[in-house]
Amino acid sequence: MDSKMRRALLYILFFSSVVTLAQDKKERVKVSMRDSLDGAFDMSDYLIYAHGFIAVPTIITEPAFGSFGGALVPVFINKKDPYVNPETGKITPVRPEITGALGMYTANDSWATMAFRSGTFAKQGITYRAMAGYGSLNISLYETLPEIGEQEFNFHFNTIPVYLQALKLLNNPKWSVGGKYFFLKTELSLPGGNLPEFIRNKEVNSITSQLGGIVQYDDRDNIFTPDKGIRVQGSFFWSDNIIGSDFDSWRINYTVIGYKPITKKLIGGIRIEGTNVFGSPAFFLKPAVDLRGTAAGRYQANNTLVTEGELRWDAYKRWSVMFFGGLGSAFDDYDQMFDKPLAYGYGTGFRYLIARKFKLRMGIDVAKGNEQWAYYIVFGSNWLR
Repeated sequence: MDSKMRRALLYILFFSSVVTLAQDKKERVKVSMRDSLDGAFDMSDYLIYAHGFIAVPTIITEPAFGSFGGALVPVFINKKDPYVNPETGKITPVRPEITGALGMYTANDSWATMAFRSGTFAKQGITYRAMAGYGSLNISLYETLPEIGEQEFNFHFNTIPVYLQALKLLNNPKWSVGGKYFFLKTELSLPGGNLPEFIRNKEVNSITSQLGGIVQYDDRDNIFTPDKGIRVQGSFFWSDNIIGSDFDSWRINYTVIGYKPITKKLIGGIRIEGTNVFGSPAFFLKPAVDLRGTAAGRYQANNTLVTEGELRWDAYKRWSVMFFGGLGSAFDDYDQMFDKPLAYGYGTGFRYLIARKFKLRMGIDVAKGNEQWAYYIVFGSNWLR
């Protein structure tokens, strides 16, 4: 049995066991897939009482991964009761626990697996996230070369990523501070050719180790599909050989995501996000413009700035229509911010309120960017952070 067949068999066995476990629990606890309020299809009780999951199928139309592929992401959501402080009687909402996995395969023979979890230690007021995975990825990245200009390279990456994050809620639970850690082991090659000269020797087989800090303000009314509120976050990563990294660099991120009802059925949203790197990071970890319709890694530099707006029209019962558009720029110095054409993306989509008790909507977006059309299956918000 060759390696591809073994991987396929492992995926089938893994997802079959997950489905069997969820079905066994569902049989023991009889739940309805119809909402008690409107009689519509709804997965809230299935998630809460049967400990079921939502299987999120994803069509991958990303050109960097061969323009076609698929992923399956089973997501378990556990609803948590508010925490009541026994001494003060103060009531603090507790976010749902989210546990999931991912299996991905694309037309250019890229594949990856991943497991993730987020939750809360309610008594201590600590929220956390953890993720680990493995990937064998064939990725198209772009580099601007002297006298040649922009050139596309089809790299192969064997990579192991690990991400850990913890935030401590302050007296005002809308504010939190904390830390994060990122580990990435990477083996790099260029199938069918020699690595280009801009690749440093240490980037061929490397370890990236980054420590960071976070400050966050979040008063959104829901983490999946907010109707109102704002989330502001500033964070940094520090990478150095002292903490086991092959690269010395700093990375600063800042994000503002806000939602506001315009009318009873029309919700407006805006996202402003920027990243700056300093020092000497791995070339494949430089920030890139992240917009619906824009290829991953297509617009990459030491600095990026993105702004995106969207409208959600709750048109009929549980069904909503989306409209969105955004602009992004990647540049090495601020006086070069507008030297290159801006990246853009715009499009439309729909959402269905699939789990009312979580205010969780799912749907599909269709987007047009500078070079392509792309399609996305969206779980919650496209800006889920």
